Amino acid sequence: MAACFLCPCPHPSSASASASPLDLKEEGGAICITIAIPTHRRRTRIRCNLSVPSKTNAITKTEPHPVCTSVKAFAPATVANLGPGFDFLGCAVDGLGDTVSLTVDPHVHPGEISISDISGTGNNTTRLSKNPLWNCAGIAALEVMKMLGIRSVGLSLSLQKGLPLGSGLGSSAASAAAAAVAVNEIFGNKLGVQELVLASLKSEEKVSGYHADNVAPAIMGGFVLIRNYEPLDLIQLTFPAEKELFFVLVTPEFEAPTKKMRAALPSEIGMPHHVWNCSQAGALVASVLQGDLPALGKALSSDKIVEPRRAPLIPGMEGVKRAALDAGAFGCTISGAGPTAVAVIDDERKGMEIGERMVEAFLKEGNLKACANVKHLDRVGARLISSTRI
Repeated sequence: MAACFLCPCPHPSSASASASPLDLKEEGGAICITIAIPTHRRRTRIRCNLSVPSKTNAITKTEPHPVCTSVKAFAPATVANLGPGFDFLGCAVDGLGDTVSLTVDPHVHPGEISISDISGTGNNTTRLSKNPLWNCAGIAALEVMKMLGIRSVGLSLSLQKGLPLGSGLGSSAASAAAAAVAVNEIFGNKLGVQELVLASLKSEEKVSGYHADNVAPAIMGGFVLIRNYEPLDLIQLTFPAEKELFFVLVTPEFEAPTKKMRAALPSEIGMPHHVWNCSQAGALVASVLQGDLPALGKALSSDKIVEPRRAPLIPGMEGVKRAALDAGAFGCTISGAGPTAVAVIDDERKGMEIGERMVEAFLKEGNLKACANVKHLDRVGARLISSTRI
């Protein structure tokens, strides 16, 4: 079996021997991997198509009627990758996120979405389009409407951004997830988790690439493993309820666009690093299920492929990681594409102390101001906040 670096799914191969390096290329929206096999002096090319169907067919047999005149939904921030789990591991973080309010609006053309308002703080409001075809919440909302076959009702959407753009906390995923859940709720909750993740993935695909390590935990909560993309196969990893887990999230005043940070990734990796990252990802999954925080932190800190390429692009990041570990964190890495640094610990007060050291390091090592948050694991995911029933 051969394993893809940018796609966690296993693929059968006629090759019987391992080889290095792995050659990764993107072609027409698909990730391709080439494995050199010296013993046979040939190259086997494995294609992992990470695109989605261009046409969405309605899932429901008959068009559902609205059961509410208005709803409000929330989706949490997320930490993607978790070190060695690039594009296939992620988790949700409590207390931070985006909110979407949705209303049945007779002034909106049936089957369409109108974005009436975008609010928030910092850089969030002026840079986001109100065109639903170019807005994360709008794209996901329209996708859910297509899945439900909505043709006779128009909706008005209001987006409240609680997450900064380009922060590495799943800002686009939170907007998409909240919108997907809101539309589903207003029509009677007809779709399941799988469909809601797929709808949100359409939004992610347009903004930053076809990866579910933000949208899946944003919708499902907790830790999520993406086992496969086509067909989508999600595995919820249950962290023991009796265990304490805190994330120290330190976000500098610096933006790291996901597309730019993905462009920094290596086009070729050696087999030793491939094997190392696979073993660390396996150890991370085991530690989540066992509630072993020291082991989780060790695996989280051990990425040898993605973090080494991205950390130099974030001023001070390497010093911030050292500061977190020196202050007692079990582990530290880049959250998603960055620039947020995430550390893990089992005590909230200790987490606040670690956050202070990380903030100081960003200023000293990178000349960047930063803010720290210490948050629990969000075990619920996107949810309905309020509704007005018909």
